[in-house]
Amino acid sequence: MKYNTQRDKLQMPEYGRGIQDMIAYAVTVEDREERQRCAESIFSIMINMQPQLREQPDYKHRIWDHIAYISGYKLDVDYPFEINRLGDDAPAPEPVKYPMKNIRQRQYGFLIEESLRQLVEMPEGEERDELLALTANQMKQSLFVWNRDAMDEEKVASDIYRYTKGQVELDLDNFHFAPVQALPRQDGGKKKKKK
Repeated sequence: MKYNTQRDKLQMPEYGRGIQDMIAYAVTVEDREERQRCAESIFSIMINMQPQLREQPDYKHRIWDHIAYISGYKLDVDYPFEINRLGDDAPAPEPVKYPMKNIRQRQYGFLIEESLRQLVEMPEGEERDELLALTANQMKQSLFVWNRDAMDEEKVASDIYRYTKGQVELDLDNFHFAPVQALPRQDGGKKKKKK
């Protein structure tokens, strides 16, 4: 028995070991006409394996590129298209810069802090009250998700006061928080049995 760790690395795992073995066999076929028929059969199988590729305008060209790539560009057949080299020859994309922002309390995140900054700049009125209500409810939800024991409506009110340097205040006597929604359990709601 041969383990996968002892076999050649899969060039394109989405096609699996069977396709890679078929292409490796096609490379060894000596008769050119037989090799061509073998490659076209592999092409048909690969199209059936990846039906979502049919939605792309150049899907046939891409499949032939994949066949050439999996063979290590050793398969000598009459390709219906000019083969584009994939993989190792292509330059690696530039890494995406992640915007690093200084967040004072990670449980709230950048967007909550940004909405608190906007609250300070807004004139008093209905729009500001709505934004304050949305922000306070999201802060309570974030505390619940982060640490259920730390979730406290008074903490939310004091954090709003502290973040805005006293310019925005949440009146707990007249404000009613929305009920916190618990996230579904990862294990499907089933408790694990102890052995």
